[in-house]
Amino acid sequence: MNATHKPPAEPPHARIRRRAAFSFIWLVPAIAAVVAAVLVIKNLQKFGPVITIQFDSISGLDANQTVIRYRGVRVGSVQSIRLTPDLRHVEVRARLVRFAASLARDGSVFWIVRPEVGTSGVHALETIVSGPYIEALPGEGPGRAQNRFIGAEEPPVILQGSGTPFVLQAPFIRSLGPNSPVYFRGIEAGQVQFLALSTDATTVSVHVVIKPEFTPLVRSNTIWWNAGGIDVSWHLLSGLSLTAENLRAVVTGGISFATPPEPGVPAAAGSTFPLYEKPEEKWLGWSPHIPITNAAASTTTSPAPLGLENVTQAPRQQQH
Repeated sequence: MNATHKPPAEPPHARIRRRAAFSFIWLVPAIAAVVAAVLVIKNLQKFGPVITIQFDSISGLDANQTVIRYRGVRVGSVQSIRLTPDLRHVEVRARLVRFAASLARDGSVFWIVRPEVGTSGVHALETIVSGPYIEALPGEGPGRAQNRFIGAEEPPVILQGSGTPFVLQAPFIRSLGPNSPVYFRGIEAGQVQFLALSTDATTVSVHVVIKPEFTPLVRSNTIWWNAGGIDVSWHLLSGLSLTAENLRAVVTGGISFATPPEPGVPAAAGSTFPLYEKPEEKWLGWSPHIPITNAAASTTTSPAPLGLENVTQAPRQQQH
């Protein structure tokens, strides 16, 4: 039986397809790289200058947690804390945000804000939870760039741009402090700015500012007295008597003033008056007819926040 022989079949040939030169799968990492670069650039644009602030003590401050604020706005953060080579001070290295770069100039002041209870009231209670922070106050004028500062141990005295200043002198002070109110007939007419010893150290000078609408009430013969605390007196007929200007004056201290029925000439700004410890009975009955305008009859009105354009530092503050 003859078998027919079939030639072997040819092996299949592989078909080679050339891959496209560009694949859309590479768009994902490319787009990610572009987005990352944009984010980095934006973050770099937010960075401002690095400054160093020297304090005697920084209890409560922590690197990468403590912030710097101005008018309640976060304008920087603490990056590192270290002792000076002589171990006598502490240097705080902080970075400002870009929009607050103008704080890094000559004349700017930095101080630590902690909770405080004093004659002027209760302040910065939020720091009990959030911790202390550094407050900033820009220097006046353009100023030259600066990146090293001496931190203030106390907040600088801030003066109101509006109002008339006067100086009251007393042998000693018991309950007054910065921001203590000044009253006329129980209405808040101004506030205490700061206290200082006289040049010969024999008296205390109380610097007050009276609101513009109340300034006409201050005359050359105006009388001022301490309205803080509670006045306790005993009368044979009426018995024990307790009097106080108001609750705020009891807590924070305060000053009252009165002008006689026959007022003198208007007092010039910066005029000096004696500050009496207690009022005489006749002072409380004085009722001069002095025209004034826009006097708000409110005993609870607090001063409006001070704008930077209306802020100056008191002469006694020295800049390092």
